[in-house]
Amino acid sequence: MSKKFLLFCLIAFLATVSVAQNVKGLSPSKQSDPRMQWWKDAKFGMFIHWGIYSVPAGKWGDKTNYGEWIMHQAKIPRSEYSALAKQFNPIQFNAEDWVKLAKDAGQKYIVITSKHHDGFAMFGSKADPYNIVDATPFKRDILKELADACRKQGMKLGFYYSQAQDWYHPGGAVSGNVEWDPTHVADMNTYVDQIAVPQVKEILANYGDVAVLWWDTPTNMTPEMTRKLADLLKPYPNIITNNRLGAGMGGDLETPEQFVPATGFPGRNWEVCMTMNGHWGYNAWDDRWKSTTDLLQKLIDIVSKGGNFLLNVGPNAYGVVPEVCQQNLREMGEWLAQNGEAIYGTTGSPFPYLSWGRATRKGQTLYLHVFDWPKDRRLVVPLSNKIIKAYLLADAKTNLKITASKDKSILQLPPYAPDKVASVIVLEFAGEPIILPIPSQGAKVVASTTGEGSSAYATNDGDPKSKWQAAKGEKSATVEIDLGKPISIQSISLVEPWHPWSGIRQSHELQYLEGTKWSTLFKTETDGTGLTKNFPSVTAQKFRLLIQNEKEAPALLEMLLFRAD
Repeated sequence: MSKKFLLFCLIAFLATVSVAQNVKGLSPSKQSDPRMQWWKDAKFGMFIHWGIYSVPAGKWGDKTNYGEWIMHQAKIPRSEYSALAKQFNPIQFNAEDWVKLAKDAGQKYIVITSKHHDGFAMFGSKADPYNIVDATPFKRDILKELADACRKQGMKLGFYYSQAQDWYHPGGAVSGNVEWDPTHVADMNTYVDQIAVPQVKEILANYGDVAVLWWDTPTNMTPEMTRKLADLLKPYPNIITNNRLGAGMGGDLETPEQFVPATGFPGRNWEVCMTMNGHWGYNAWDDRWKSTTDLLQKLIDIVSKGGNFLLNVGPNAYGVVPEVCQQNLREMGEWLAQNGEAIYGTTGSPFPYLSWGRATRKGQTLYLHVFDWPKDRRLVVPLSNKIIKAYLLADAKTNLKITASKDKSILQLPPYAPDKVASVIVLEFAGEPIILPIPSQGAKVVASTTGEGSSAYATNDGDPKSKWQAAKGEKSATVEIDLGKPISIQSISLVEPWHPWSGIRQSHELQYLEGTKWSTLFKTETDGTGLTKNFPSVTAQKFRLLIQNEKEAPALLEMLLFRAD
């Protein structure tokens, strides 16, 4: 790695590390924190959203598009919603089967909803009788059964807890602060003191070694409320928490939801949480299932960027994980059984981007995950180091032919890919990776309009937290980048500041300067979370992005241009 690129990475790392928290005395764990090691090695976990919202199975009235937010979205009164508890009798629930399914999938930890926003506790709580033991005919504590099964099968277990939003208990926060039931209106401090604090104490104390505490939606959380809950963790120094407690607390994990960030989070621990269809909780009408190939390639993509994948299942009211989820998970497990060496215990890719796939690393070994098997059988690896040997993980006895040049090596591959999802090539090399820097980072960039407090430089400073945004009220903008010299480019990554549920659509047109004329490479639209896209390689010095946004002023966190293979 060049000294210039190493210096840039150090600056980017320092820029992305949080140096202060609104609640004093607590800060995110560093990537080198030894208590995070098991989690960093694990890579793949199971998220479970389960509660009495599984009883209506996504349907209320004549609408069938609900999930775990059904109480909020359908504006169901407390008295009517709580009656679902009497119908909740998941007699087919088997904790051993759930843990075995996670193990078959190659997952190393489980995080389950102990209480979601509907306020119903999935454990026996002395703090309030609105729970699975006291309010349902089932009368069993599923968290205890799951904790016992996890210990028996060597699976790490964590709990999701909705500390702020609670639409049942008076005083709990409500998204949008729009109350639909007057009996719910009360003081939030009282709710935190009487429900959230004692229930968190219970789940920390009663279920053994809790590996993860996963907070969610810190609506209306004050520093005082946040401190009360944070203090409960002091006797549990090894527990891992995410960044959603409230009041700027931070946490051990960044938590991008329902999308894979184009650049990951340099210098941070992070975990993508994602559904297998369109809902977290069970919806009998939702058949928008992701394919096994899609899910596996997402896992590889996330791991290649230094993150973990927390993949959700939503069991039905009987306690059964949908069959399509089980099938996809077991197929993922089959791939991991053969290729897990290239996932577990690895670090992120040294390559900024690979057009044909992704890469992971263990010391002096790179694992090349090839999604698109080259038709000419020539795989270009943009690495300047000496390659000692290269071979297919599925065929370690046969070395691949290597042709080396100054900035890259070419591997001669067999005519057919050994795996239809991702074929793994093992590459052993000498020294630290020497890779050409990203052409766009640090290059001159100008924007047609820039809002107060932002900068066009934020689009190529290596920090996916800094933002450029057009001036308030603008609907369109142009961001132009000058690479300093003509460079062959074939890929772009855009990082945007919104979430999939924000309802933001941003259109983009990428152009390059050809002589005195701007020529278009492609046009596309995003959902506000960014994209990574290949296009036919073009050699140029200047590129520009034309952006339109009807809801907010156009914005970008990062705009990265990658070299052609």
